[in-house]
Amino acid sequence: MIIAAADGSALGNPGPAGWAWYVDDDCWAAGGWKHATNNQGELKAVLELFRATAHLDDDLLVLCDSQYVINSVTKWMRGWKAKGWRKGDGKPVMNLELLKELDVALAGRRYRFEWVKGHANHPLNEAADSRARAVAEAYQRGTAIPSGPGWTGAPNVSAPMPAGDADVNVDDGDESHVDVHVDVSGRAPVQPSLFSFDGEDVDGDDPDVAAELDGLHSITLALSADEHDRLVRRARATGVSVDELLRSLI
Repeated sequence: MIIAAADGSALGNPGPAGWAWYVDDDCWAAGGWKHATNNQGELKAVLELFRATAHLDDDLLVLCDSQYVINSVTKWMRGWKAKGWRKGDGKPVMNLELLKELDVALAGRRYRFEWVKGHANHPLNEAADSRARAVAEAYQRGTAIPSGPGWTGAPNVSAPMPAGDADVNVDDGDESHVDVHVDVSGRAPVQPSLFSFDGEDVDGDDPDVAAELDGLHSITLALSADEHDRLVRRARATGVSVDELLRSLI
């Protein structure tokens, strides 16, 4: 599980404003605007945290001192969407663009929000708050923005096996899945005595069959478009090819 704090700050509210998310001193990011509100900073901090971790498949625990953000995500957003992004009184929802972007970023993610009291010496919350405020002050002074290193964590993936070839082919006629073909030439997999090959049960102990398969083994996976995107993002985040990432899981 990833545990991160997200916070916003606005001098004057509205005024020079900043946002920040924080995991540790080596993994954080911040940004802001010349003129915005505190709520906009709070929403943007959470949004950028989800974007920064979009390539991961970990659960995400968001520590947040804004009841507005937590209630927007966990209680109000579904109703707002059903009403065409309008509140119960028919008035437009405030901060609409940020909320729409956050709604997209949340899709398919496993997450939980935990409210923490602001300015109460909670280490992660204080770290996020100080970085958000530093950005707001930088905009106020016209100095360089302390944006942070960004996401520096990486998925736990073992070292890749010897190189081979992987082809990722998208079927243009059906956007619901992606076929991933992996060539594992030269491997010596453990073969059960009976297994399925091209839809037929074959005897893995048959010398002719074993000889035919010994030089080339292929696997075809049907992935949804979302699964494919996550696979590609994880490979890029790890600094390896899709081929190497898949092989590392064998």
